[in-house]
Amino acid sequence: MQIVDTHCHLYEPEFDADREEALARAVDAGVGRMLGPAIDSQSHGRLFDLCRRHPRRCIPMMGLHPTSVNDNPRWREELELVEQLLRTPPDGIARFCAVGEIGLDFYWSADFRDEQTEAFRRQCRLAVDLDLPIAVHTRNAWPEMTAVIEAFRGTGLRGVFHAFSEDAATYRRLKACGDFLFGIGGVVTFKNSRAAETVREMDLDDILLETDCPYLTPAPHRGQRNEPAYTQFVCAKIAELQGTTPATVAAATTANAERMFGLCPSQTEHHE
Repeated sequence: MQIVDTHCHLYEPEFDADREEALARAVDAGVGRMLGPAIDSQSHGRLFDLCRRHPRRCIPMMGLHPTSVNDNPRWREELELVEQLLRTPPDGIARFCAVGEIGLDFYWSADFRDEQTEAFRRQCRLAVDLDLPIAVHTRNAWPEMTAVIEAFRGTGLRGVFHAFSEDAATYRRLKACGDFLFGIGGVVTFKNSRAAETVREMDLDDILLETDCPYLTPAPHRGQRNEPAYTQFVCAKIAELQGTTPATVAAATTANAERMFGLCPSQTEHHE
């Protein structure tokens, strides 16, 4: 059984003490590939280093996270760097699989709503120009994010709504916007999770697996640091909710990831 963790921050300092061991645990658990979203230029070096060491296992995205726009007078320069890197990847990075992690986040402050929205729209346009999917982060901004996505309907914009835990009506509305998938992570394993009720109604062809590690750790490890190996618990919970087997969920979500992000199916056969 092969699984793709489509959203993980294995390059973050939380893994400095055991990053290689965490990667080995992931592979042992069947998580053969991990997609790493960018945050901003402060973390690019760590992301690139990881992907250079494990080019078949760790595949990078490139984008500017919405909270990195907040109170940042240089955010437009950051956007220019994102575009430059997407058009000309640095040495040792073959390609970026998506424009991400981008979106809107008004949880900490809504004071930078206009700046975040401009950054989001610009990166959506860039994704269309480069024929790349987007990985969308949304927190306390679902109506505003949805309005931006709906404005791009018919342009070819496509991608994934990361850490999706909204209701079935929101799922159906976003699905109608085009070729979009929904990243399901540890929240689906929590008691009384709205995400669990939504997953019951979702088409398996619309689902991607993710951890968002080191955050959003699934049961039975909730409260501990998350890691890519724990994608297996998300897979098992989705299988339970959909009335099918983990192997079926793994196969479907891996095929979804390969299609959306342009991953080569044969990559799972390589060993590093």
